[in-house]
Amino acid sequence: MSMIFQKRSTRTRVSTETGMFMLGGHGLMLGPQDIQLGVNESMRDTSNVLSRFNDIILARVFGHEDVVELDKYSEKPVINALSDKYHPLQTLADLMTLHEHWDGNLKGKTLGWVGDGNNIIHDFMIGAIKQGMNVQVATPKGYECDADVVETAKQLATENGVSLVFTTDPMVASKGADVISTDTWVSM
Repeated sequence: MSMIFQKRSTRTRVSTETGMFMLGGHGLMLGPQDIQLGVNESMRDTSNVLSRFNDIILARVFGHEDVVELDKYSEKPVINALSDKYHPLQTLADLMTLHEHWDGNLKGKTLGWVGDGNNIIHDFMIGAIKQGMNVQVATPKGYECDADVVETAKQLATENGVSLVFTTDPMVASKGADVISTDTWVSM
């Protein structure tokens, strides 16, 4: 597995590298000093080369378009370890924790979010809705979730028969929540 880390992270690197080792594979760490992702080498070339030598490409990048482009040209699966739009590995860890806490039954529970509308809540609300959870999101004015992600979440909420609330009032998002989550306040 090639692990592209434009953006550093101790937890993501250690957990993915250790997990790959435990499964009998090898994680090849590629930091900004190791490759010229999209600079001197095109994303297409990087993706083609990495997919020839690896079974999986993991990418922790700044721009979401980088993950999309890597995936477009890769012959192998590309895992988004983080982008400015989504953070699916964090969501998997959060949902796994909630599954463990509630013995695998998240249906009907309510997730409250208080924080900026960022990559973490984008994935967390989509994942929670798919698990049958109601979601209540409070973001500061001017720091709302991306409109396209909100539309996707609304569609999924309708399909899954759950409620989805967006507000700027943390008390509204917290009221009746079974779990409340947040992230670093960038807007402050």
